[in-house]
Amino acid sequence: MDGRNGMRAADADRAATAERLRVALEEGRLGLHEYDERLGRAYGAKTYGELDAVVADLPGPAPAEQSAVVPRQPAHEPAVVSGDAPGAGSSRWLIRAWLPWLNVAGILTAIWLVSCLSSGKVLFYWPVWPLVPWGAVLLMRTVRGLATGEPRREAERREYRRARREARRRARDAEDR
Repeated sequence: MDGRNGMRAADADRAATAERLRVALEEGRLGLHEYDERLGRAYGAKTYGELDAVVADLPGPAPAEQSAVVPRQPAHEPAVVSGDAPGAGSSRWLIRAWLPWLNVAGILTAIWLVSCLSSGKVLFYWPVWPLVPWGAVLLMRTVRGLATGEPRREAERREYRRARREARRRARDAEDR
């Protein structure tokens, strides 16, 4: 790999390329299927060369020239936080991982509490048997996921799906006109 084409691209470069693709879709230069395919390649690109190949046949500035420009965000939508920020998307990922365990723990504890009250004495906390092994597996998954950047990747996948839905909606609206 030579020079700039072999250099690693940043999230801002991928976002700028995605913005260029969105503009090309709105201008009618790309069909919805081609936009979707190119958007997937743009978010999966690792180098500037891969990003350049996605938009090589489109008019406009190169992705490196756009990297300093923040992609346009409608006023009613919050800006997407870069995946490089510490803890970006981690809380949502943690909640989604642990919420089922917390719900089951609450239900089992409520059942245990009702059985204690109905018997009139404190019984062995039997919910420990299903909750501890499940919690240990979740803890290992959480540590591994945080160490490997799984919350950031999940946030990127969520943003990719959101962009695809938005593109389909825009294409449907354009067909209706």
